Amino acid sequence: SPELAVVTVAGGKELEEPVVVRPTSETVIGEFMAKWVQSYRDLPLLLNQWANVVRWELRPRVFLRTSEFLWQEGHTAHVSEDDGRQYAERILHDVYESFMRDVLAMPVVVGRKTAKERFAGATNTMTCEAMMGDGKALQMGTSHELGQNFAKAFDIQYLDNEGTQQHAWTTSWGVSTRMVGGLIMCHGDDNGLRIPPALAPVQVVVLAVRDDDAVIERCRTLAEELADAGVRVELDVRVETSMGRRATDWELKGVPVRLELGPRDLTEGVVTLANRFTGAKDAVALNGIGATVAAALDAGQAQLLAEATDRRNSRTVDVSTIAEAAEAAATGWARIPWASLGTDGEAELAKSSVTVRCLVMPDGSLPASDNADGAIAIVARSY
Repeated sequence: SPELAVVTVAGGKELEEPVVVRPTSETVIGEFMAKWVQSYRDLPLLLNQWANVVRWELRPRVFLRTSEFLWQEGHTAHVSEDDGRQYAERILHDVYESFMRDVLAMPVVVGRKTAKERFAGATNTMTCEAMMGDGKALQMGTSHELGQNFAKAFDIQYLDNEGTQQHAWTTSWGVSTRMVGGLIMCHGDDNGLRIPPALAPVQVVVLAVRDDDAVIERCRTLAEELADAGVRVELDVRVETSMGRRATDWELKGVPVRLELGPRDLTEGVVTLANRFTGAKDAVALNGIGATVAAALDAGQAQLLAEATDRRNSRTVDVSTIAEAAEAAATGWARIPWASLGTDGEAELAKSSVTVRCLVMPDGSLPASDNADGAIAIVARSY
């Protein structure tokens, strides 16, 4: 693979055997599984790690394609193919898809990769695909059924309940810091980041508009009240810096809500609430501010998900020919029957840098095989 980093010289000398820098951990994990798995009582074996891996990208992009990146990867071993499949699908739906939808506010299409796009050594690769603001696709995470391929390669065997030696069935699955890039390109606007409230490290920033002791003290107590209510809040009393500069700083950072308090606000018992998602600035009562902030955060989370969903739906079209699919992929996604496209059509689209992102059934479920009747191909340009 051109992405594989291979070390041939170390300490000024050529190595007798080249050393491959780990692009993923199946080979490392496989060796340990072979030692740890002896009996059916040892299964299922579920392993998870965060690790840095290296892939020699020819055209790196910040967050999306870097030569070294941090990722989460899980590996499991099971007594049966069905058990492994169920776990791989559970990770895909109950962990990855739900996190992307409920926390990142990013709707994803969950589908099956074609044989061409399948992870090497896997019997099935499933993926979460998201549409970015420009209409391109981004692979946000994958889950692989590895069958018994790696178990046989690394001799991962167990004694079943009848005393017979069997090879285990394994899976692997992972997401990476690529999700950070996806978040930026999905929700960001010309004014900077827009971070979903469920994820934002700072959900609310309280700003003192003037260098006034009473105002600053009320800002402190306001921040404490919100923190006690479970809000992730930051206090900004940098009164030596202009209010406009400070507001712009927090807007760039994507903080969902700004609360701006000045002397007049304090006298009137109100605070200005600036909403990063709607752009609105409204005077709201200090009394009951906790409920007001909570409602704004909930609405912002829902708004980001709705915007991303509407964009994807409006820029996805159903087509019937390869030419139509290529044209649609210039600005968004295309859905075309896999029976009409096939591997020949997939190769034809690749000449225009258009790929089949995944296969789905008409009802949105996962196809049972690469050639399941009625399967739909999702076609797009991608990062």
